[in-house]
Amino acid sequence: LLSLGTGTNSEFAKNYTAEEAARWGILQWMSPLWEMRSAASSYMNDYYLSTVFQALDSQNNYLRVQENALTGTATTFDDASVANMILLVQVGANLLKKSVSEDNHETYEVALKRFAKLLSDRKKLRANKASF
Repeated sequence: LLSLGTGTNSEFAKNYTAEEAARWGILQWMSPLWEMRSAASSYMNDYYLSTVFQALDSQNNYLRVQENALTGTATTFDDASVANMILLVQVGANLLKKSVSEDNHETYEVALKRFAKLLSDRKKLRANKASF
């Protein structure tokens, strides 16, 4: 399973004090709650899928690809300007050089090549079985 994320905003990880939150009205609560819900959903899905694949001794069959430190216009879904597209290409190129996780120091570039080979080999195996 290749899981492609849309990225998370590193600005969402900011902390709020109780004093600050105590002054919020309903509208001020909406943004942090939306940010937490979105981040939690992404992290929990990755955690559950990773755990299932590990339990099945198939952790090499699961790869989550996601940038977790997006900032600025890279975080907006509706900015299709040329400048933002160039920025997103650079974000992707930089992501390829990062480690998959703290536990797995393999880069995304190496992991994606390994994953592509695994999928290609399995397709060839199925094609060979179908021809008999």
